Amino acid sequence: MTRLTPQTTPRHELRSEKARRNKEAALNAFIGKKAEIDEMLARLQALSDEHFNCHPDEISWATVGSLEHYASLLKRITDSAFGEGEHAE
Repeated sequence: MTRLTPQTTPRHELRSEKARRNKEAALNAFIGKKAEIDEMLARLQALSDEHFNCHPDEISWATVGSLEHYASLLKRITDSAFGEGEHAE
């Protein structure tokens, strides 16, 4: 009588294939999200290069407030990404 080991059963092969497909799907999702982030960063950099489309004569405290808001949102992201601020261990 031949005994099947768990590594040679069709059920194990199905699980291995499912795990491989799942890993491939996660990699594709990661690459897609990274591309989204890269695009957003490029747009933000271009906007910053243009001084956020503000002419020096048009700068007001409202403009400063908008930039402060953008900076606070970006700080939350960088703190999370780099384990700083409230995300520091």
